[in-house]
Amino acid sequence: MSAAETSDFSELFAELSREPDFDAPELQAHDAADELILATAADAVRRLGHGELVVIGDRHGALTLGAAGVLGARGIRTHQDPLLGERALVRNAERLRLTDAFASHALDAALLDGARVVLLQLPRGLDALEEIASCVARWAAPDVRVYAGGRVKHMTRAMNEVLGRCFAEVSAGLGWRKSRVLMARGPRDPGRPSFPRWGDDAALPFRVAAYGATFGGPTLDHGSRLLLAGLGDAAPGARRIVDLGCGNGVLAVSAALARPEAAVVATDQSAAAVAATRLTVEAAGVAERVEIHRADALDAVPDGWAELILLNPPFHAGAAVHAGVAHRLIRACRRALAPGGELRLVFNSHLRYRALVERAVGPSRQVARDRTFTVLSAIRG
Repeated sequence: MSAAETSDFSELFAELSREPDFDAPELQAHDAADELILATAADAVRRLGHGELVVIGDRHGALTLGAAGVLGARGIRTHQDPLLGERALVRNAERLRLTDAFASHALDAALLDGARVVLLQLPRGLDALEEIASCVARWAAPDVRVYAGGRVKHMTRAMNEVLGRCFAEVSAGLGWRKSRVLMARGPRDPGRPSFPRWGDDAALPFRVAAYGATFGGPTLDHGSRLLLAGLGDAAPGARRIVDLGCGNGVLAVSAALARPEAAVVATDQSAAAVAATRLTVEAAGVAERVEIHRADALDAVPDGWAELILLNPPFHAGAAVHAGVAHRLIRACRRALAPGGELRLVFNSHLRYRALVERAVGPSRQVARDRTFTVLSAIRG
């Protein structure tokens, strides 16, 4: 890549914003891995025709808009699991006047059919990488090349092995600014789709579904287990319940089964979470009483509607561990809660959310605590 292109990427990245995603001074809308992926794939991208480039996992638009604005790609197909990532890409594209360069898709054949180059920000989990790799191998062109990059501290040899199950050739580029790119080519037959996956837990009277990027997979995570142990005394008589950040749908289904008279809203910004929750809900036979939304926080819930909100919040922003995402969700609860409504929250005890919960929602009490997690009940005053 020429010095002029390096300068062009720097100028373009300087225009990017994380909005409307959670923001903080220490977080950026791009990182060195974005630039390294684009630099490594630059020659291949320049040779592509319209619609032959796919971008997966672009956090806020750096890969898509770098490929369009500097390398001249058009007809780019993108997939981003988080809704706020999609919205940030759109806003950044509007600012850079590149809205006609790409279109968003689900992780499916329409995204990948005929793709000859795939740019990928490596996901946090191996299941997510496995699903992506198998989809590329199944639907992309036979000569597809994959450029998958990330920060070295988040990469493992297991990622090479996952790619190696779907591609004949996998190699690693040189490290640069604590980032590295894995390159894969020669797609293998991935066999039958391995997602969604299903799990069983003795504590649950229903099966749990998950896709690759679904938080927690098809399991009952420890925090949700502790929260569910006390669900019976949460907001007695509540008939309007929200599972905020629904993940695989465990809390939404548990609430619907425990309270047959209640209407439940399950909401998450993750496409994989929403899809998994839909399957879990349908398998449990409560689909007629559970609304499922892919939405930012509580955007899908009217003011004052919820009599009970269940929340097991994430503690990371992308690959970075950061409590700000949970803070944002907690602050959103007051608007959606009815007067006297309850927030039932579980969190890692060392995060000490209680003061924030009381400021944002109302008086709280500790419901349960073990070596790792705390469950709080807060009542909107």
